[in-house]
Amino acid sequence: MSDALTAATFVAGVGIALTNLAGVVASALGFADYWPPGERDWRYYAHWGLSHALNVVVLALVYLDWNSLGLPRGPLLAAGAVLFVAGYAVAIAAGLDLGVEETKGLSGELRTGGWYRYSRNPQYVGYVVATTGFALLANSTLVAVVCTVYLGWWLALPFAEEPWLCEEYGEGYQRYAERVPRFVGRKTVHALADRDATSASS
Repeated sequence: MSDALTAATFVAGVGIALTNLAGVVASALGFADYWPPGERDWRYYAHWGLSHALNVVVLALVYLDWNSLGLPRGPLLAAGAVLFVAGYAVAIAAGLDLGVEETKGLSGELRTGGWYRYSRNPQYVGYVVATTGFALLANSTLVAVVCTVYLGWWLALPFAEEPWLCEEYGEGYQRYAERVPRFVGRKTVHALADRDATSASS
């Protein structure tokens, strides 16, 4: 494959990722009202259109720049596969707990059970792990750069969502946020320990 095609694909991937990230960060800082949309308007279609386009571009980039980092293939494949499968499984399971509409940034019910007992954003935690695993699997310099922007995306999304969630669900969300960490933390460990203790005693 030509270097020009690889470069063009890389530029497209970085451009798409940064465009969506800019909208999310601007929302988090209060400069824009891009994410979450709450309803199916231009913001919804812009965000998800860019997201799906990025997925296609990243897969093309993996094909074009596979193994360019030249790091040890065996250990990276094993570590990347474990992280990708485990992270993606957590993200999908948490998405099922939350519901399709809410996962898409649309209005719905406040969900605090299932995976949401341990983290307010278990999907994003899962996607951070899965994205890291994907970058290891690809063993590609260019894919690693795009995945780094992607990681920023996952980490920024909660900060854009929380003001909207407070407005949407009021005190119910505020009480939930007080007892459950944004990502993972000491309270996550305690919740998991309490679950194991309850299971052992039943």
